Amino acid sequence: MDNRPIGFFDSGLGGLTSVYELHKMLPEEKVIYYGDTARTPYGSKSPETIKKFATQIVDYLVSKDTKMIIIACNTVTSWALDSLRERYPDMPILGVIGPTVRKVVNDGCTKVGVLATKATVNSDVYGKSLKALDPDIEVHSLACPAIVPLIEEGFTDTEIMDLTVRHYMDDFVEKTDVHDLILGCTHYPLIAKHIRKHYPHIRLYSSSAEVIGEAAELLREKDMLAHDSDRQDRYYASDLSENFISMTDLLFAGTDFRVKLKSLDE
Repeated sequence: MDNRPIGFFDSGLGGLTSVYELHKMLPEEKVIYYGDTARTPYGSKSPETIKKFATQIVDYLVSKDTKMIIIACNTVTSWALDSLRERYPDMPILGVIGPTVRKVVNDGCTKVGVLATKATVNSDVYGKSLKALDPDIEVHSLACPAIVPLIEEGFTDTEIMDLTVRHYMDDFVEKTDVHDLILGCTHYPLIAKHIRKHYPHIRLYSSSAEVIGEAAELLREKDMLAHDSDRQDRYYASDLSENFISMTDLLFAGTDFRVKLKSLDE
């Protein structure tokens, strides 16, 4: 048994979708979440900047006596996972990409689309990881730079988002004929309904959900599951935007949580 919290972080509010999945699967686990809302989005930033920001955040989460770190961000996972594991070799640090790739390959998918930020697409981490497990798999990646800012600004349930999704995906789906689609950004489960509406034949894989399944397995294996009915999560953000607070209210209504401002700039 280990009642210490699990640390989550993301460039903004998208990683809250992973926390939501954790609460569904393991309701007694406590969470410390850091959303870097003042410096979002990460998807258009350089790998060096992404690594710097990620290191600052993980240093902070580790100082809070966390038992595990979940990088609830595909962009950070693609560029900083290895360096963070080197910095903290005794801390379980999970990224969202590996669990998602393993699920897709285990399901026998043959033609896969990847919807992601520019940084994740440029790293080709999904293509390389999928082909490492199945050299015959066909992978098509699509960068959608406008989606994260729109979500962060509260345009999720609007016609603007609907048109943006179609703007990116109509030609992509027609040209590639993908059968399965990885939502390669933890913000993207928030637009899954738009995708399902226009492309109902495509099966969706959420990186937000897949990492939680792997985290639960690891916690059980190491006998680190929490048994604490008095769960009290803590949420920190580098900018307490109205959208961040609205998203916590939407996903965690009825939950006892606190949101605090915390800047990590040097």
